[in-house]
Amino acid sequence: MKKRTLGLIVYFILLMLPIYWMLNMSLRTNADILSVFSLYPRHFTFENYMKIFTDASWYSGYINSIIYVSLNTVISLATALPAAYAFSRYRFIGDGQMFFWLLTNRMAPAAVFLLPFFQLYSTVGLIDTHIAVALAHCLFNVPLAVWILEGFMSGVPKEIDETAYIDGYSFPRFFTTIFIPLIRSGVGVTAFFCFMFSWVELLFARTLTTTSAKPIAAIMTRTVSASGLDWGLLSAAGILTIVPGALVIWFVRNHMAKGFAMGRV
Repeated sequence: MKKRTLGLIVYFILLMLPIYWMLNMSLRTNADILSVFSLYPRHFTFENYMKIFTDASWYSGYINSIIYVSLNTVISLATALPAAYAFSRYRFIGDGQMFFWLLTNRMAPAAVFLLPFFQLYSTVGLIDTHIAVALAHCLFNVPLAVWILEGFMSGVPKEIDETAYIDGYSFPRFFTTIFIPLIRSGVGVTAFFCFMFSWVELLFARTLTTTSAKPIAAIMTRTVSASGLDWGLLSAAGILTIVPGALVIWFVRNHMAKGFAMGRV
């Protein structure tokens, strides 16, 4: 037992060490970081965070990221829920092949789809918009959402559907008031994965935007200059990018605990 406890302590220390070191650098000036090695900030400064919160070119990146990530999560769930229900409850010609084809979109690298998306969005005028990135991320998030939700839905007995219809429930009413609450753990886990993938994805987000919808991940690359990297500012931006993901985990933590124990996660 003591060895197991010691092992867990060492594991969590190693797990949190990069985050702590990034926090350490975010509270120091760039000159201090490059001149003295220190395990903790000897001279605290919030200059890096103040620059991010006061400079529109920085905080707008967080706003842009949150907008298109939220759009993508909503669109992915709204599309995947009825699709997963169809795969779970009905059998039709080519259902297995179509289900496998959906998953193949997750197997291909994002760079394969980048040029078609760029040409299409340039033609219809969607370049540098939030909806452009949100829709592009649906190519990968919708198949994943369908796959996860179908596993949860298959665990719900079909007799519940039949009983609801006998009681006079219409399908929209049954689906929204009875069925979705039964799989809320699966919806929470799916929303988490969709949010996190869209939040950390950089290739589409950087290529399909220029100025108005530029995400924070792309803006962070501007810290490179002729004098080198601005380590303090980059670390502060990195700490702030962790916050949205941590908040999502906090709000869906109860559903995630059940979701990882059930379904296809």
